[in-house]
Amino acid sequence: GQFEHRDSLGTQQMIEPGEVNWMVAGKGVTHSERTTPEDRVRPGQKLFGIQTWIALPENREEMAPEFEHHKKGALPMLSDGGAEARLILGSAYGESSPVTMQSETFYLDVVLQPGAPFPLPDNHEDRGIYVTEGEIEVAGQTFEAGRMMVFRPGDRISVKAGPRGARLMALGGATLNEPRYIWWNFVSSSKDRIEEAKEAWKRADWQKGPFT
Repeated sequence: GQFEHRDSLGTQQMIEPGEVNWMVAGKGVTHSERTTPEDRVRPGQKLFGIQTWIALPENREEMAPEFEHHKKGALPMLSDGGAEARLILGSAYGESSPVTMQSETFYLDVVLQPGAPFPLPDNHEDRGIYVTEGEIEVAGQTFEAGRMMVFRPGDRISVKAGPRGARLMALGGATLNEPRYIWWNFVSSSKDRIEEAKEAWKRADWQKGPFT
């Protein structure tokens, strides 16, 4: 499937399979993602995607909003022993994504053939896996689609696909030094800043407010 991204920066960008739309909200932005009228009436049309949020480091939370789009062919592909991984964000296994990051990160879309192993990169402090299809085995335990695992820093982790294969998102990066708070679509290291954003949204000042 495909859908159209629009935002208050003036961006209007279609995203198709394998591509990345990357928006940094920073001090404030508004946006939408919509399928086209043509796609909504097309028989059998399906859309699969994952919207991922990454908190900004405290010293970058008030940066100006940004947007990037990257085609499928710009994202590194890695293949080994029945595993294929597309590097969406950050760096892993000696490769780097072209997407601009504000902190150390890795994010991979991994497809595993039945029984195929997949070692997580061990040069990132925080690491996790979200299973989107099939099932995987980790240290003798089986995890099916819809499950997420977060691993202890420093442990060597390798997973193995189940008999039907698997698809998963492998992710991680640097540990945040401060807690994060979330209310609706607002995320911040400051509860006061979230209250300010609530009031600004209520005022609906789209010309001079923080969500221009």
